[in-house]
Amino acid sequence: MLTLPNLLTLSRIFAVPFFVALLWWPDWVLGHAIAFVLYALAAITDYFDGYLARASGRVSRLGIFLDPIADKLMVGAVILVLALKGGMSGPYVGDLHALAGLVILLREIAVSGLREFLAGVQVSVPVSKLAKWKTTAQLIALGALILAGALPHLEWVRLTGLACLWTAAALTVITGWDYLRVGLKHMD
Repeated sequence: MLTLPNLLTLSRIFAVPFFVALLWWPDWVLGHAIAFVLYALAAITDYFDGYLARASGRVSRLGIFLDPIADKLMVGAVILVLALKGGMSGPYVGDLHALAGLVILLREIAVSGLREFLAGVQVSVPVSKLAKWKTTAQLIALGALILAGALPHLEWVRLTGLACLWTAAALTVITGWDYLRVGLKHMD
C-alpha cells in the first residue's frame, strides 16, 4: 500500500546510495553540503512518516515493517562511510571515535534480532523515551559529522558531532541492555 507515509519511508531507503556517493570523497565540500541537506530531509521524513500515518489512521503493516529498516539502512550507511573515510576522526583518540559508531551498529543488529525473536513469542517491546533520545542524539551526531565535511574550517561542528556520537553510543548501551533484560525474561 503506497500511502504518503510509506512513500516517505521508501524515500529514506532510496536516499542511501546517494549518501554513500556524496560522502565517499572526504575532501568534496560540495558533496558533503548536498549530503547534509539530503540527510536533514531524510531525518525529517523519519518523524513525519509515522506522524502522518497515525494522524490519518493509515498505519500499515508495510510501514511498520519498512520504517525501522529505513532507519537502520540510513544510519548504518552513514556511519560506515564516515568511519571508512575519516569523517569520525577527531581530537585525543583520532580514528577511535569510530568505535562509538561501531557500538551503535552492533546494538542495532542485536536489538533487531531480539525484536524478531520476541515477535515469534508474541511479545512486543515498545520504544522507550530513552531510546528516542538515543535516536535524536544519533541523528544530530551524524548530521553534524556530515556538515563538518562541508564546513571543515568550523572545528566546533565536528566536535559537536563527536560529542553527540559518544552520547548516542552511551545511550545505545543503556537502551540495548534494557531491551536485553526484557528479552531474557522470555527465553528458556
